[in-house]
Amino acid sequence: YILPVEEVAKLETSGLWLNIQHSDFYTQHNLSMRNFVLSLSSHMKINFISSPDISFLKSVKKDFKPTKTKLIFRFLSQDQIDPFTNQSYASLAKNLTFIKTFASGILVPKSYIWPLSSDLYLQPHTSLVTDAHGQGLQVFASEFANDAVSAYNYSYDPTNEYLYFIDNGNFSVDGFLSDFPVTPYRAINCFSHLDKKNAKKQANITIISKDGASGDFSGGTDLAYEKAIRDGVDFIDCNVQMSKDKIPFCMSSIDLMNSTNVFYTSFRSLMSIAPEIQQGSRIFTFSLTMSEIQTLKPVISDPHRVYGLFRNPRNKNLGKFLTLSEFLLLPNRYSSLSGILIKIEYAAYLATHQGISIVDAVLDELKRATSQVLIQSTDKAVLMEFKEKGKMTNEELVYAVDEDIHDVTDSAIKDIKSFAGSIVISKKSVVPYSEGITRLEKETDVVPRLRSSGLRVYVETFSNEFITQPYDFFSDPTVEIDYFVRADNEIDGIITDFPATTSRYIKNQCYSKMEQIRTGELVSLANPEILSPAEAPYPLLLDSNVTEPPLPEVRSQPPAPAPAPAKANVKSKAKAVQVSSTVRAMVVLVSIFIVV
Repeated sequence: YILPVEEVAKLETSGLWLNIQHSDFYTQHNLSMRNFVLSLSSHMKINFISSPDISFLKSVKKDFKPTKTKLIFRFLSQDQIDPFTNQSYASLAKNLTFIKTFASGILVPKSYIWPLSSDLYLQPHTSLVTDAHGQGLQVFASEFANDAVSAYNYSYDPTNEYLYFIDNGNFSVDGFLSDFPVTPYRAINCFSHLDKKNAKKQANITIISKDGASGDFSGGTDLAYEKAIRDGVDFIDCNVQMSKDKIPFCMSSIDLMNSTNVFYTSFRSLMSIAPEIQQGSRIFTFSLTMSEIQTLKPVISDPHRVYGLFRNPRNKNLGKFLTLSEFLLLPNRYSSLSGILIKIEYAAYLATHQGISIVDAVLDELKRATSQVLIQSTDKAVLMEFKEKGKMTNEELVYAVDEDIHDVTDSAIKDIKSFAGSIVISKKSVVPYSEGITRLEKETDVVPRLRSSGLRVYVETFSNEFITQPYDFFSDPTVEIDYFVRADNEIDGIITDFPATTSRYIKNQCYSKMEQIRTGELVSLANPEILSPAEAPYPLLLDSNVTEPPLPEVRSQPPAPAPAPAKANVKSKAKAVQVSSTVRAMVVLVSIFIVV
C-alpha cells in the first residue's frame, strides 16, 4: 500500500528526499505544496527537496538553509519546455549560473551526461557535470533501472553502467536515482576506483569462459577469446567441432546455422538431416571443409532476442574461427591463463555416420599442448576414451550434467568419481526458480553432496542479461554471482559468457562485508491469484543417467547424409525463459526519494 510521508520518514535510512513534481496542478485545486512541505519540515528532517518547477523552488528558497536542506532542480526531457522561463530544459542545462540562484544541485536524466546514439551506443560525454561542479552545483543522475535496455557499451552489466558515471577518469556525479539501490550502493562502495590488474582476489573461484567472451563477440572466435583473457578468465574453452576434412576447430555449435551466415551463402544447398543431433534440416560443420568454413562470417549469439535483448550488434560478424591447433597456442601468448577447457559432444554420431573420431583428432592435437588441459563432455564414454587412450587422470576430466536436477544418488556420484574429478551443473540445479521467482529459502543439496565426495563443482551459465537471473537477485548479475560464491554451499567455479563481471566481483573492496541476499522471500509478496503453482521438482540424477555404452568403432565409409526435404520446416530448439509479470519498484537516491 502507499505510505504517507510521515511513515516513510520513520524508516531506518540516512536521510529523506522529497520530490515535488506537479505543484501547479495542486495549486489549481487549492492545495499548496509549499505549505505542505513547510509543515513537514517543522517536525522531520528533510535532506533534499527536488522539483522541475522553478517557481516552486524559488518560493521555498528562503525557508530552507542549504546546510540542512538542499534544493535540487530536476531536469525533464531535453525537448520539454519549462513554463517559468519558456525555455527547453536542454537550454536551461547551458545556463547553470541562473539555476545556481535558486538551487544547490541538479537532478538530470543520465542521457544529459552520456548521450546515446540511435543504435544504443554511448556518444562522447558532455561537460555538464564538470560545468555544474564549476558553478558549485551538485549533480545527481536519474533513470537507472537494472531491467531496462541501455547502451551496449555496458554489456548488460548495471554495475558497469554506474561506474561510467563515477569512475571514468574525468568526472563523478554526486549520486544516483535508481529503481534498484543495491546496485549503485555497491558500485560506489565496492567497485569504484578498483585496481583490476593489481587488486588481490578475495574469492577462491575459478572463472571459465563460455565460448570465450561470447556475450560481447561471436563465440569461438579469436576476438571472443582475447577479450575473455583480458577480462580475467582462468580457463578459456573450445567447443570442438569437426570439419569434412577431419580438422578439429572451435565453434559454439555443430550447426553452422547457429554460429555463422552459412544460410545466406551457396553452402545452403548442403542442408541435411541428423535426428541424432537435432530435428529439422540444418547445415552441419562436417558438411564443409575447414577452408570453406573459414570463408563464413561469424554471427554473435542472441539467446534472448525474443525479449528484444540483442548482444553487441557492432561486433555481430567480427572475428575469426580458430582451429584447435591455433587455440592451443593461446596460453603461450597469455601467461595469465591457468589452462584450457576442451568440450566434446556427438562423438558417437561422428564415428558412426561421418567416419570421424573426434577423440583421436583432439588427442593428436594435444601432443603439442603446453598448458593444463581439461576435457569436458556430457558423455561418460568420451571421458573414458580420453582416460584410456590419452592416459588422462580423473583430475583432468570434467563431466557435464545436461539437465536441471534437484538431487543426485550416491551410486551416480560414485560412478562419476570413477572417471572424472569435476562436474558441471546448471544454476537451477543449485537454486531452482520458475517465473523469475525462487520458491526455496535455501539451495538444494546437490552442491554439498557432490563436493563432499571430492568432486569440484562448476556452475553454468552466468550471463549479464537481466532475464537470466531470478527477481530475488534484483536483475543484477553481480548480486547473483555473490550469492553463488558466498552461499553456505560454496561452488568451485563459474562458467560465464561475460567473464569481466565475475572477474571484477572477486576483486571487490568489500567482499566479506556485502549483505547476503536471501532467496525465497519474494514469493511471499507475489499475488497468489496470478502466481502459477510451484513446478514439480527437477529429476533426480541416477546412475543410469550417467552410464553410457562405449563409443562405437569409426566406420571407414560412412553413409551419405539424408537429403533435406524441399520445404523444410526449421524450428529453433532454444527454450524461452518465462518472465513473470510481477513488477518490482524501489525508488531511492542517496537516502529515500518520494514523489508527492
